[in-house]
Amino acid sequence: MPSDGKIAPVSHAYRVEDGQSFHLNDFDPADSGAMRSKEPAAAELDKGIERLRDLQTKLAAQRQWALLIVLQGLDSAGKDSVIKHVMSGLNPQGCQVSSFRAPSDEDLAHDFLWRAQRAMPERGRIGIFNRSHYEEVLIVRVHPELLANEGIPKALLKDDVWKQRFADIRAYEDYLAHNGIAMRKFFLNVSRKEQRKRLLERLDRPDKNWKFNAQDVHEREYWDDYMHAYEEMVRHTSTPESPWYVVPADKKWFTRLVVADAVIQALDSLSVDYPKIDAAKREQVEQTRAILEAEDG
Repeated sequence: MPSDGKIAPVSHAYRVEDGQSFHLNDFDPADSGAMRSKEPAAAELDKGIERLRDLQTKLAAQRQWALLIVLQGLDSAGKDSVIKHVMSGLNPQGCQVSSFRAPSDEDLAHDFLWRAQRAMPERGRIGIFNRSHYEEVLIVRVHPELLANEGIPKALLKDDVWKQRFADIRAYEDYLAHNGIAMRKFFLNVSRKEQRKRLLERLDRPDKNWKFNAQDVHEREYWDDYMHAYEEMVRHTSTPESPWYVVPADKKWFTRLVVADAVIQALDSLSVDYPKIDAAKREQVEQTRAILEAEDG
């Protein structure tokens, strides 16, 4: 493990920049890299949280870039857990979380990217999407009746609608990148077996009963359809500027570490730092220091 205070570099193996040859079966949901237990991963995550806190402060001070973190995954994949643990050290003033549930009537009256644009973070801030605009090529693809309810003219609902949406998403994310909004996208890749275990835990533990939703179990009937939709999503919307990370999600302690490392690398790549002050501002600082130091007492 690194001894210079940096987090272990664990995310590179799961980054997809060019999805043309992507196959979901090449990614093991139970993988944990070189990490063999929870304890060393937790220690690395603690270092990562400290590093994220420092980088967020510089991001906010610089106010040039924004960072958007997209979390996608099936129910119980660990999206809430990632937000709770990885982002625990962030300053709430510079961070916002948007959850994308079933679209409202207002959402359905607009284009499919409208509600994502409304939730976009400002410069200097970190935005987190718990689910996102990608629901429009996931659950809507698995349940095409949802597409029919979106009010789109029937003449536009052709066989290549998903190809069109992938192209629209790529163009939209290029637009964001060109305007200083960096994006990192995470597909939390949980296995069917592990999802079953977690859903049963929601039934067995009173403190998790509130998370239970019978629809989650019903959706398991469409497992293969979802896997195909996720594979197509990563294959068609991975770019160097807006890569996907296909994160092993069976071990939550490793999932958190991968996400933390990827977010740290993203902020490092932006070269965020405290703004440098010019000569006039420096003179004001020194004058103010002289006044304060001359005060009695």
